[in-house]
Amino acid sequence: MTLLRLLRRYPLVAATLLTALIGGVLSATPAGALTPWVVGGWAIVIAIWAGVAMVRDLAGGHAGIDVLAIIAISATVIVGEHWAALIIAFMLTGGEALEDFAAHRARSDLSRLLERTPTVAHLEHGDTLVDVEVAAVQVGDIVLVKPNELVPVDAVLLDEAAELDLSSLTGESLPVEVEAGELVPSGALNGQRAVRMRAEHAAADSQYQAIVQLVEQASEQKARVVRLADRYAVPFTAASLAIAGLAWALSGDPKRFAEVLVVATPCPLLIAAPVAFIAGMSRAARAGVIVKGGDVLERLSRAQTFVFDKTGTLTGGTPELEEVRSADPDRTLAVAAAAERYSTHALSSAVLRGAEARGLGIPTASDARETATNGVEARVGGALVVVGKRAHVERFVGPVAPEPLAPGQIAVYVAIDGAYAGALVLRDRIRPEAAATVAALRARGADLVLLTGDVEVTAMHVAHEVGIERVQADCRPADKVEAVRRAARRPVVMVGDGVNDAPVLAVADVGIAMGARGATAASESADAVVLVEDIGAVERVARIARDTVRIALESIWLGIAISAGLMVVAALGFLPAIAGAWLQELVDLIAILGALRALGPRAERASRGRARTGAAQLQV
Repeated sequence: MTLLRLLRRYPLVAATLLTALIGGVLSATPAGALTPWVVGGWAIVIAIWAGVAMVRDLAGGHAGIDVLAIIAISATVIVGEHWAALIIAFMLTGGEALEDFAAHRARSDLSRLLERTPTVAHLEHGDTLVDVEVAAVQVGDIVLVKPNELVPVDAVLLDEAAELDLSSLTGESLPVEVEAGELVPSGALNGQRAVRMRAEHAAADSQYQAIVQLVEQASEQKARVVRLADRYAVPFTAASLAIAGLAWALSGDPKRFAEVLVVATPCPLLIAAPVAFIAGMSRAARAGVIVKGGDVLERLSRAQTFVFDKTGTLTGGTPELEEVRSADPDRTLAVAAAAERYSTHALSSAVLRGAEARGLGIPTASDARETATNGVEARVGGALVVVGKRAHVERFVGPVAPEPLAPGQIAVYVAIDGAYAGALVLRDRIRPEAAATVAALRARGADLVLLTGDVEVTAMHVAHEVGIERVQADCRPADKVEAVRRAARRPVVMVGDGVNDAPVLAVADVGIAMGARGATAASESADAVVLVEDIGAVERVARIARDTVRIALESIWLGIAISAGLMVVAALGFLPAIAGAWLQELVDLIAILGALRALGPRAERASRGRARTGAAQLQV
């Protein structure tokens, strides 16, 4: 059944095999004289089909390298080597099937994420349990997650505790204990006990669905990676035709022309590069990074400058409130929290958590307005509350003395009804792996820059801790965009987190978003999204990109080198056309297997496989 399904999926392959069967039968009967007409005729049909496809490729801006195969089929039919022509036709028709097989193998880690997409949710309605499509879950619904099931949407745990497998989201292979009140991301695998949760986001806004959308975008990006092979297509075609023409001219035998072109058919150029890039994307997914296209890997492999945002990138992005400096600390913190409800800045959640931890009632705010990276204003109890940077607050109250800060501290200034009310002092911890990541990138010769909207003293502290020398502080989004555009050494990679980084991620040669917390504008505008809370993934994906391009080029050159050697043998008259056709099939296989090395070292894949095995055992 599987074979029949494959033949239906690739009808030209099936027709070519059927033609070979008919030709073989005819050769064994008195009607054997018809064999060249049947076999050679079908080969010419395939040559015409390939010619039409080649014209379409040329119209799309890609070199029509299939011209060698088309000429080879025509030449072998003309000189009477009809079986060699059919083998070349089989190579052309089977190329799509072979590429699909190799791409499926290479895309395995991306496909696995798609296959695990939650589809059904169990909703509690009183004493009854109703199964609905995940898309029908609404915020506030009570969801029951049964043992070994995937959490369908981002939700808050209502039961006392749960044991969850987050390996598909974070790469963490061991189960994680979650307590009541904690947010559980969609896509997490529940343990051995059913648990109740309250939906916090609809399916479309939940973390795993956002990851799936990124994977689908990445899976669709295939055509552009062929450009790497296009660089070699025209010179390879010209050289092959020259060798074939010279062999004919020197030998006086037209068969020599056909024999040379038979071993020059260019499947390594057509298939090896796309397979290598798809494999590289799959390897990146295994490392916790979704890359949206093979061309992103190609640019990333050549990156000369890495620019980092600070909050949520080099730091953990979850700052903690350490102190409230105000004559009325509780009131200042409460009204600041009321205004910060309407802010998208990473510090706003820290202010809210600080107010809740102190048991303060947060009043209702209205008429809120945010100035990106600077602050927010809102009406709270009739009073105008301004929260943000010192310069932003000074626009409403006049000069404000800067708060003395220890290294690593951040001050958020507050004004109430035109008067300075005080400052909230927070601290954001530097990621433990940040310094090692910066050191690894510097070791490969990259320029390193820190761009941040924070004040200079905080920016310099973080830069010193992680080892970055070039710092630009007090940046607005437009300042970051301009700084990236002015960078001298290109390509430029921008690594950021949050809505405010979306513009600069979009203008960078490669934008990488720290998007582990779910769908954000940054993730949508970025070329790659880090799904794990680990800035080291940036260095890993840069290394994967270099490996991928190297392997793609090695596979291309390996195919070219073997083909060139076979062309010389054929030009000297030592390689019959039919033997050359079968050897060329072997060259194709070698090139594709070489491209699959971009999946990574065996030990790396085995390590990931053991983690998946542990997760699979939970499902049994």
